[in-house]
Amino acid sequence: MHRIAAAAFFALTLGGAASPPKGWRDLNHNGRLDRYEDSRAPINARVENLLGQMTLTEKAGMLLHGTLPTPGSPIGFGGNIYDADATAKLLNDRHISSFITRLVVSPAELAAQNNVVQKLAEAGRLGIPATISTDPRHHFQATLGASTTGDGFSLWPDTLGFAALGDAGTVRRFADIARQEYRAVGIHMALSPQADLATEPRWPRFAATFGSDPAEVSRLAGAYVEGFQHGRSGVKPDGVATVVKHWVGYGAEPEGFDGHNYYGRNATLSDSSFAQHIRAFDDSLAARSSGVMPTYVIVHGPKIAGQPIEPVAAGFNKQMLTGLLRGQKQYRGLIVSDWSITRDCPQACMAPDAANPQTPASIGTPWGMETADKTTRFAKGIEAGIDQFGGADDPAPILDAVAKGLVSEKRIDESVRRVLRLKFELGLFDNPYVDEAAAARIVGSREAQAEGDAVQRASQVLLRNDKATLPVAPGKRIWLHGVDAAAARAAGFVVVDDPQQADFALVRTATPFETLHPYHFFGARQHEGRLDFRAADKDVQAITRASAHVPTIVAVEMDRPAILTAIEPMARTLIVTFGASDAAVLDVVTGRATAQGRLPFSLPRSMADVEAQSPDLPDDGPPPAYPRGAGILLKAASRD
Repeated sequence: MHRIAAAAFFALTLGGAASPPKGWRDLNHNGRLDRYEDSRAPINARVENLLGQMTLTEKAGMLLHGTLPTPGSPIGFGGNIYDADATAKLLNDRHISSFITRLVVSPAELAAQNNVVQKLAEAGRLGIPATISTDPRHHFQATLGASTTGDGFSLWPDTLGFAALGDAGTVRRFADIARQEYRAVGIHMALSPQADLATEPRWPRFAATFGSDPAEVSRLAGAYVEGFQHGRSGVKPDGVATVVKHWVGYGAEPEGFDGHNYYGRNATLSDSSFAQHIRAFDDSLAARSSGVMPTYVIVHGPKIAGQPIEPVAAGFNKQMLTGLLRGQKQYRGLIVSDWSITRDCPQACMAPDAANPQTPASIGTPWGMETADKTTRFAKGIEAGIDQFGGADDPAPILDAVAKGLVSEKRIDESVRRVLRLKFELGLFDNPYVDEAAAARIVGSREAQAEGDAVQRASQVLLRNDKATLPVAPGKRIWLHGVDAAAARAAGFVVVDDPQQADFALVRTATPFETLHPYHFFGARQHEGRLDFRAADKDVQAITRASAHVPTIVAVEMDRPAILTAIEPMARTLIVTFGASDAAVLDVVTGRATAQGRLPFSLPRSMADVEAQSPDLPDDGPPPAYPRGAGILLKAASRD
């Protein structure tokens, strides 16, 4: 029934004595104002009214956080539109109303596509709007399945850059801008921040953390939640719900092997180190993050309430979720599992090889529950405390678990209430649509990018500046490696092809890595292994060539703590970046901008020192080459 016709019917049925609220949406198409459709009603009343109209099948769908598919890709990679038919089936046949989007298109196109999803949702039996989530979109680092970039959003440093500045106000400001950009395109949930304590230097997820100090991680992650949700008292109707992750101990994995992979499914901590990893989440929880995502890994070693932790991943672990998170920490929000914990891990997942590499079809992360069937995994997760299962799109195992008496409908209702409440808090039942033209104006605006550019510059760390090499006056001849010549010319330098013809050299490089597991889907994409520069590395050869003739400035992009021992003697100046454009680095070189960052972790001297440290403890082991907090502050040069 159209809105006007429905409103007229409503007035007639009440004899004209009352009228529906402005903008009333007849979501269940019955011509009456149901309590859950009334924007004037308290949220609890709206939730209970809607819950009472739902079937068990509809409730089961609410416990799934699916993926908005694109043509030919059920996991949403590639393409520039959603698969409308497949999306309609997820919404109306499987009753799923929470989805991650991986679409990478212009802001106006993304807004239009998300409006299509909401139109399909509105046509359902109860008209429950879709909650649309995303992995981070505002940073330089992009890893398939974990983050993305290049889609029109303002570009800021990676999270470590904010940690280098250590300024909660800057984090809040970034998050507030990101909030506005997400809501402009119809995204309502950020699958971030990572409040993981980064204690193992080889870990591939290091760059998305706030570093290795539990108190600093807590403070900055809390500011992130506050900025995205538009306050510290829970998400506001114009806010973006955050899902802080990964509860808890994810950053302590031996050798840095990541929990997305079968070979990285275990982490060992002590009681004292476990307490530090928990401490890193404190302010995110105090700021009432709408969601928490448990870690993939099986935590070994510490005790909870005096009992050893069951050797299953956190998504199946009642001690970690119901006991520690909901009990000791009094958390009342949504618990969303990480992706694919209920899927099987076949041979191509456990031990892929060149003939049988792991593809998306063989991704499963049911650590500790590998031999259980899917019904048992869902039941175990629900009983542990999970409200939604990430990356799942089939409610049948949940219904089977209820039918077998493994899970009660009362327990299902608890999770449905949390999912529905968040939708009401976000204002989605009253208006889930966005202005596509406004999205084009708001997202990636000149003003927002100017602020992002300023943070790219400020977040750099100056570690060495021998013989006052910086600042370098424009007009000098420069030899480049890993830097766009056009950016150097724009900064006022004369670019030459031979370092012997130069006045100085600028080399951009990054923390070394190895691809130790090339046939694993995530292992093939993650930076693992060594952190040290070696003579055979092409970037080291470039530094060697340049430093033989001219003062050489080396800027190292650090997604993990680099070992600088091999290149330090050849570098007159050392700069650390955590996501910065060539223009941003060149502005620091010229003194137009000042590097204000401090290392948010220590830098080891050798791989032997890395191997000697404990993966679960921050900045431990032998004395570092540079301690956490290292950094030189220069006075900014006057502008022309």
